Amino acid sequence: MTLTRRTILASTVLAAAPLSGPALAQSTSAAPNQGAGARQAPGFYRYKVGDIEVTAINDGVAPRPLEGFIRNADLAAVQQAAREAFLPQDTIQNTFTTLVLNNGGRLTLIDTGNGDSGAPTTGRWMANFRAAGFDPAQVNTVIISHFHGDHINGLRLKDGTAVFPNAEVMVPAVEWAFWMDDARMNQAPEGARGGFQGARRVFGPIAKDVKQYEMDKEVVPGLTSIAAPGHTPGHTAYMLSSGSGRLLILSDTANHPALFVRNPDWSAVFDMDADQARATRRKMLELAASERAQVAFYHAPFPATGHIAKDGNGFRFVPVQWSPAV
Repeated sequence: MTLTRRTILASTVLAAAPLSGPALAQSTSAAPNQGAGARQAPGFYRYKVGDIEVTAINDGVAPRPLEGFIRNADLAAVQQAAREAFLPQDTIQNTFTTLVLNNGGRLTLIDTGNGDSGAPTTGRWMANFRAAGFDPAQVNTVIISHFHGDHINGLRLKDGTAVFPNAEVMVPAVEWAFWMDDARMNQAPEGARGGFQGARRVFGPIAKDVKQYEMDKEVVPGLTSIAAPGHTPGHTAYMLSSGSGRLLILSDTANHPALFVRNPDWSAVFDMDADQARATRRKMLELAASERAQVAFYHAPFPATGHIAKDGNGFRFVPVQWSPAV
């Protein structure tokens, strides 16, 4: 074959063209630019633990300055950890992910997100919950891990509306005793009373109906409470068990895995008792690693589930592989 300018140009066009159509039959129209306000697809993800279907529901994120986020580590060390995880070195994105348990058609919700009381980049929960095929009226039980606002404010909107009208609400007895104690609230510094006031706003109208649960008890079928104090006095983790499946639900035992799983002795600014929180974190991560149990976080990158592996003096978070099927 004699190579000419004509044959070279023709072969180049053919190589770039779809095999099923004419060489020049290509559209020149551009895809529409979605713009700065575009949203991701709905933030829910389903997986199975034995016979129990788990759905992770995302409530958005809230950025916080990295400086001051960890109380017992130099900023340079924290920035290095962020750099190694390919994260920004000025802010940390605090993600919020609740769990819905579907056990034989009964729906149990673990924590409720920010409701309409969070940062502007939160408040995605209800849209994602409905996109996952749920309705608030279907929820049978709401279980609260602890009383921080990003876990309880989704129970009641700012105007007082109860979000889950048919649900029994269950809370840790130790947590209730701490945050609903008027004497303790009155003794707290003025700037530290917000947590007490928030608990009264959410639980006050239903106080007589709220059920308090103890530790190491089956709260609902398949879900056992585990004492995980330090973050707050009654902070609770859970073990979900069904058949051979187990899921260790860590709640706020560890915040972002790139920081607190890798460095379990670091203390987050949110931890009320830093020493106790560190001891709890190591205990829970050791349990997850030794038992090879799947874990779920509240603040890990969505869908906030995976496994824990030992790594030197710390641990390593191994995210689950995304699956298109439950």
